[in-house]
Amino acid sequence: MKAIVQDRYGPPSVLALADVATPTPADNEVLVRIEAAALNAYDWHIMRGDPRLARLSFGSSGPRARIRGRDFAGRVSAVGADVQQVRPGDAVFGDLGEANGAFAEYVCVPESLVCLAPENLTAGQAAALPLAGVTALACVRYIEPGQSVLINGASGGVGTLAVQLAKASGATVTGVCSTRNVDLVASLGADDVIDYTRVDFARVVDRHDVVLDLVGNRSLTALRRALTPRGTLILSGGGVYRGGVLIGPALLFARGRLLAPFVRQRIEIPAAVPGREHLETLRAHVEAGRLTPVIDRTYPLAAVPDAIRYLETEHARAKVVITTDADA
Repeated sequence: MKAIVQDRYGPPSVLALADVATPTPADNEVLVRIEAAALNAYDWHIMRGDPRLARLSFGSSGPRARIRGRDFAGRVSAVGADVQQVRPGDAVFGDLGEANGAFAEYVCVPESLVCLAPENLTAGQAAALPLAGVTALACVRYIEPGQSVLINGASGGVGTLAVQLAKASGATVTGVCSTRNVDLVASLGADDVIDYTRVDFARVVDRHDVVLDLVGNRSLTALRRALTPRGTLILSGGGVYRGGVLIGPALLFARGRLLAPFVRQRIEIPAAVPGREHLETLRAHVEAGRLTPVIDRTYPLAAVPDAIRYLETEHARAKVVITTDADA
């Protein structure tokens, strides 16, 4: 089968389309013929080995997982002896987690990490959901009906989903994004949109019950300034490293953890853990009409290096999707 492989850290040029063996599912695994996969910031962080401290987990000189990609959607080709929830021919989606391997024609995935895909989505839309969607779910669980919520990074992969999920929870939502994305964020249901090129959300008069930071480009002081005295700050940003390429967003998160016991405001750092239960929740939201993934651009499998260049340099909005199937 064809796959995008990587043997050393570096720029997109270290990625190559290669022929590799098609995997065989273990007893608890599902073999999926991938129709679409989605890019995440996670992918280019591993590609470059940034932040460098993460190489202790990824691998010292190159990533242990040779094939890139986490999020996928496709059709089940075969199942292991112990698989109960899906069968050959089913349309599925999922997140491979740290195992990676989605930028390929086939992948083996544990049954616990795969779910039937929403019936009203294309494969490309379904592939755009898992990691970003589970992250958004982890963040919005701190939001209560009637609260005022500000989302910094509302036009990104997680942000576009978080806006919709926050609205579905009954919150009043203010999105923060650049000028070109104002209309997009408004179309997703945001009650107000702040163009950060014109207005500093941390210096406006209005204060919010919840501030969700998905960018990581502001200090704790600035973020807390936008909160009510007993509001909740949710830190889930990492696209821009205030801590530099050595430790990345860990510095902002560490400061948040250290500060939390000493302030009246609540500081939360949610974890997005892959799993079928969360995927089923996302599917329910989609099929009920509460959630629709937004796709910025689509690239073929061979053009993954170009797709990552775009993700890194062009401030992509929402999700960038890779397809191996013409109908995805």
